[in-house]
Amino acid sequence: MATLSTTSLKLDSAMKERVNRLASSRRRSAHWVMREAIEQYVDREEKREQLRQDALAAWAAYQTTGLHVTAKDADAWLAKLEAGKRAAIPKCHI
Repeated sequence: MATLSTTSLKLDSAMKERVNRLASSRRRSAHWVMREAIEQYVDREEKREQLRQDALAAWAAYQTTGLHVTAKDADAWLAKLEAGKRAAIPKCHI
């Protein structure tokens, strides 16, 4: 089990009231609403940062090797996948 620690959070009165209204309508505590909001935000931003890092790595690899897939090949591959068909990953070009 994770060790929990207390963190202070300052909200303006309008935001605090919004959180309290939402908590009341969901039959949850304001604490639960804020923890849920923070967890979802951090999860989303971690995924966004990983995507950014992956894009930077892909760009660096392209600049180094020149290997790429054409838009036409990528579109055809994705269309097959969207149709539920198995499709081999397109071959890279120089």
